[in-house]
Amino acid sequence: MMQLFALSPIKRVAIIGLGLIGGSLGMALTQGRIVEEVIGFDQEEEALSLALSTQTVHRVERNMAEAVQNADLVIMATPVCTYPSIVTTIKNSLRPGTIVTDVGSTKAWVMDQMKRLLPEGIAFVGGHPMAGSEKKGIRGADRYLLENAVYVLTPDRDTVPEAIDAVEAIMCAVGARVLKLSPSEHDQMVAVVSHLPHMVAVALVETLSEVAKSFPQASMLAAGGFRDTTRVAAGDPRMWVDIAKTNREPLLHTIGLFRQALDRLESEIGGCSSDGTDQIAALQSTLSHARDVRLAIPGKAKGVLPGIHEVVVTVPDKPGVIGNMARILGEAGINIADIEILRVRERDGGTIRIGFYEAEEADRAVEVLAASAVIVKRL
Repeated sequence: MMQLFALSPIKRVAIIGLGLIGGSLGMALTQGRIVEEVIGFDQEEEALSLALSTQTVHRVERNMAEAVQNADLVIMATPVCTYPSIVTTIKNSLRPGTIVTDVGSTKAWVMDQMKRLLPEGIAFVGGHPMAGSEKKGIRGADRYLLENAVYVLTPDRDTVPEAIDAVEAIMCAVGARVLKLSPSEHDQMVAVVSHLPHMVAVALVETLSEVAKSFPQASMLAAGGFRDTTRVAAGDPRMWVDIAKTNREPLLHTIGLFRQALDRLESEIGGCSSDGTDQIAALQSTLSHARDVRLAIPGKAKGVLPGIHEVVVTVPDKPGVIGNMARILGEAGINIADIEILRVRERDGGTIRIGFYEAEEADRAVEVLAASAVIVKRL
């Protein structure tokens, strides 16, 4: 693909697939007035209707090839194994200089497919937003889903530099933080931080299902820890089959590493049945190491870049309490990066997590809120 490209400024974007990620990108581009026109295509009529009513796109097309005509950027936001058929459908409608990108969770396979299928004069930039939600489809889409999230781009030696810059500029404009990795680096990393956790969650749910055959009430005891650990197991099976197929080797390697860690835990737990202190010390060492590694992971970080610095406040359940805290911080010149209601008891009160970009801002927020008689602590 050593050729010259005449890339136009990105003014018209076509999004194929208006689900969680495609819908969220569309909302950010349309509502944020980042580009002049966003065209959406989806096979579901309900998705098209919601896309218009929620200002996710400026207009919709029910014909995929027509949706991409005269587009400067085409975003494929569907399961990765659908990409070959999508490219086959749209390739003759793409004008020279069009950029195509994707949001798929595996990259080496995708890059190979795009080199094989895309015609001359079309630039491809692999992409993967490290963001998601337990809410599925366009109903779960959020204009700010990608705010502060890591957006991985995976160029290789054949990727057009100007196309990389153009996609990076768009993703930065929607609030994401771009990280560039090679396709193989990406696939190995996400096998650990994304794909393996999903498969482990599936295994945990399958284990609960087996235990429930003898103890039907077991699922009633599945409290916050189990629910949080297995939340991702509710993901779309079709999408995860595609991920397993297209990132097979890195995922199998990572499962092997996990099996070794589980075998070691099994051995150490088995040793605790004796009176020997060596076995107990080994288990305690493993648990302590895991705790230290986990505590070093930034809380509420979206992706692999440094996370948000957090404080937690305890407030009464009454109108205006959140607005009052925002006013106090705003008057002190402190910007809120993220906010989340953690727990609430109706007519009593609750706890709220507030995130800041810098540690100094979080420390200052504690001082300012405490001075205003707000119960606050630094995490």
